[in-house]
Amino acid sequence: MELATLRVAVTRAIATAPLRLAVRHQMFESSGLTVRLVEQSSQQRALTALWKDKVDVAFTGNVAVLKAVANGADVQLQGEAYIAGPDTMGLVTLPGTGYDEPTAKPAPRIAVDRLGGLGMLTTRSRLATEGVDPDAIQFTAMPFDAMMAALRTREIDAAWLTEPDISRAQQEFGARIVTDTARGAMLDFPMSSYVATGTKAAKYPTSFAVFRDVLTEAQQLAEDTTEVRDILGSFSFLDKTAAALVALGTFPTSLNAVRLQRVADLMHDGGIVRRRIDVSALVPHSDA
Repeated sequence: MELATLRVAVTRAIATAPLRLAVRHQMFESSGLTVRLVEQSSQQRALTALWKDKVDVAFTGNVAVLKAVANGADVQLQGEAYIAGPDTMGLVTLPGTGYDEPTAKPAPRIAVDRLGGLGMLTTRSRLATEGVDPDAIQFTAMPFDAMMAALRTREIDAAWLTEPDISRAQQEFGARIVTDTARGAMLDFPMSSYVATGTKAAKYPTSFAVFRDVLTEAQQLAEDTTEVRDILGSFSFLDKTAAALVALGTFPTSLNAVRLQRVADLMHDGGIVRRRIDVSALVPHSDA
C-alpha cells in the first residue's frame, strides 16, 4: 500500500518556491498524490523532523544532509532544490565596523547560522581566495537577529547570510555586502535538496517517484522567475518591491549526483567530514 499523502518539511527559503508553486497549482493532486507542507524554522529542524518520522520528506541544505550521511544517516535524495547565483549568499556588515573588504582584517570574526555548515565552507573558500588564512577566521554561530545585534555592538565583523536575509539586512539595518561567497570555487554551488530516509523511500517507491516527477515539473515552472517572485510574498517577509529585486539562484530540473559530489568533495577537503561520501549511492536507482 502506497502513501496517499506526503508530509514535507519546508523553511521560508527561496529554494522552496517551486514546491510551493506545485502545491498552489495542485500539481501533486493531478498525479494522485497529496503533499502537505510542514513549516519549520530552520533546515536543521526540518532534518530532525525527518529523523523523528514527523515528516516524509525534508527540504534541507546539502552540507547538513551530507554531514548526516557521513555520520551514518539513512538518506535517499528526492530532488535538488537550489543552486547559488550571484549575491544569493555572502558576508554582510554594517557601516562603521571597519570591515569594508575581505582583506581588511587578518582574523575576521564571522557569524554563521551554524558551525560546520555551508556558511563556514563558503566563507573559508572565498576568503582564502582573497588571501586570508582560513584557519585564522573566528566563527561563531547565532540566529539572524543576534547577528544584527552583534554587528551593531562590534562583537563580530561580518555575518554570513543567504537571500532573503541579505535583502532583509539591507532594508532594515542598512547592511552592505563585503563579498559575494557565490564566486570562485563556490560559483553555481548546489545549496539544497529534498531528502527522505532510504528505508521509507524503499517501502513506498511509487509515492516517492510521483513526488520526484512532480517536483521536476515544478522546478521547470520556476524557470519563469515571475512565478517565483510572485509567490515569495506568501511565505517570506519580502514585500512586492523587495521580491522583485531579491537576487535569485537557479532551480535545477534534474537530480545530478556528479553536481552534488562537488559538495561532498569540498566538505571532505575542508575537513568537515572525515570520509569521502559517494553521492551516487544516495540517488534513487530510477534517477541514477
